[in-house]
Amino acid sequence: MLKKHRYFFGYGSLVNRDTHAFQGAYPAQLSGWRRVWRHTKLREVAYLTVVPDATAEIDGLIAEVPDDDWAALDIREGAYDRVDAAHQVAHPLPHRPQIAVYAIPDGKHGAPTTSGPVLLSYIDVVVQGYLREFGEDGARRFFETTLGWDAPILRDRDAPLYPRHCRLSKAETGFVDAQLEALEVRFITRR
Repeated sequence: MLKKHRYFFGYGSLVNRDTHAFQGAYPAQLSGWRRVWRHTKLREVAYLTVVPDATAEIDGLIAEVPDDDWAALDIREGAYDRVDAAHQVAHPLPHRPQIAVYAIPDGKHGAPTTSGPVLLSYIDVVVQGYLREFGEDGARRFFETTLGWDAPILRDRDAPLYPRHCRLSKAETGFVDAQLEALEVRFITRR
């Protein structure tokens, strides 16, 4: 019997291999979806999701879900629905696996607000992953292909609220800060 391959496409924190233990991860591109900052009532803070956009292509990673056991990943991605995307993912694998992408369903998310902001510690983790996988050009593409940078960003780097936060090098921190400065983002502080 042939082994059934099932993969996910990660486009946010899952690009950072330090946030998960999935083996056999590969750089890939997802077409027909755009990454955007969104808030959902299912979470206290804003996260990345993808929304359909026929003109968009984003970088990310695919990784196999061992033994087709999606339970842990479904819990991690609890506010999201798992959507089939195999026909939209370009990857280096010699076979055509089934691939899912997680997306917050339409009608269940909105723009981030000061009561549901983006966490700087989350941005740090995501960008660190892009720097490691795609270099500075790829990390710049992350900023360019993501919508919603007008969202309030909570400065929590010194006391990270993101549960899978990672320590950045001085160069990585400088890169993140320079990109956010160029985007003229709006920072907020804890009350």
